[in-house]
Amino acid sequence: MRILIQRVSRAKVTVSGETTGEIGAGLLVFLGIGNGDDEMTCRLMAEKLLKLRIFDKEAGKMDRDVTLASGSVLVVSQFTLYADTRKGNRPSFTDAAGGEEAKRLYDYFVAYLRSLIGTDKVAEGRFGAMMEVEICNDGPVTIWLDSELK
Repeated sequence: MRILIQRVSRAKVTVSGETTGEIGAGLLVFLGIGNGDDEMTCRLMAEKLLKLRIFDKEAGKMDRDVTLASGSVLVVSQFTLYADTRKGNRPSFTDAAGGEEAKRLYDYFVAYLRSLIGTDKVAEGRFGAMMEVEICNDGPVTIWLDSELK
């Protein structure tokens, strides 16, 4: 599983002119599901995400997680996080989980996050859709999590 996190002051996802998810201050989470990921991977990565101390309590010192900062989380499916560009100029996505399994684990990840911080604190895009994502990056702070990196 690969997650690209951006600390935001606001973010919004639109599909065909319809807003599917919108948050104020919090985390925009681009979520890539890989081959071999499972429910345990989802739980471990969701817990790690929520424990990241990347919000300021005092000027310049990141020492609060998203829940302590009273923030929200917007989750956007992003299989392109698995782009492999080592051969040629066209990315390969063979390491990304396919269709139904990726959707199942995406839904599981979102549901697990909601169980941890509340349904009102988690918004989402639309899995598999062409989305427009508006981001106001705060900092900017961008963090990469990869379940395969030890």
